[in-house]
Amino acid sequence: MVNPYLKLIILGLLREGPKHGYQIKKLINEINGMFATVETKSIYYPLKVMEKEGLVRKSVSREGRRPEKFVYHITPKGEKDFHKLVNENFLIFQRPFVNIDLSLYFLPYVDRDLAKERLKVRLKVLKRIKKWLEAQKDKESSSYLSMILEHNKELIKAELNFTQKLITALDYGFSQDTSIQGAP
Repeated sequence: MVNPYLKLIILGLLREGPKHGYQIKKLINEINGMFATVETKSIYYPLKVMEKEGLVRKSVSREGRRPEKFVYHITPKGEKDFHKLVNENFLIFQRPFVNIDLSLYFLPYVDRDLAKERLKVRLKVLKRIKKWLEAQKDKESSSYLSMILEHNKELIKAELNFTQKLITALDYGFSQDTSIQGAP
């Protein structure tokens, strides 16, 4: 079975046009860097499963004396699955997994100064991500990518705000019974 998010990404990429496995893997890594987190150790196993399901087909291509490459194409059944998956995805309300939540759960057992230092590093990284997202907006001309970038900027803004409040709360003796909402 192929992860539905990975299936959606692969079918969407093939909907743009035929691609060989390396191209698909490279594009998935780009997408993962910007918009999603889907684990793929090998692209060929999911492609093989999807081929068996009739969602993709492969053909062989060769350029000159180079080795053969398998080029993958979306099938009509794959088109139907793509539309089903992409439309269902609009209505998926999974709680986003944010790794910091795990650390916050165990915060009473963490050295406060070490936690503050780690959070300050997190703040710097979040600021770099925000800056990178802002730079991408100038490069993107398509409206759908602009919307994705805007969504990610809003998420980063919320993370920046929360992380700053958390650092301030730790400075003022944040405890289990205290909310960070009242942090100055």
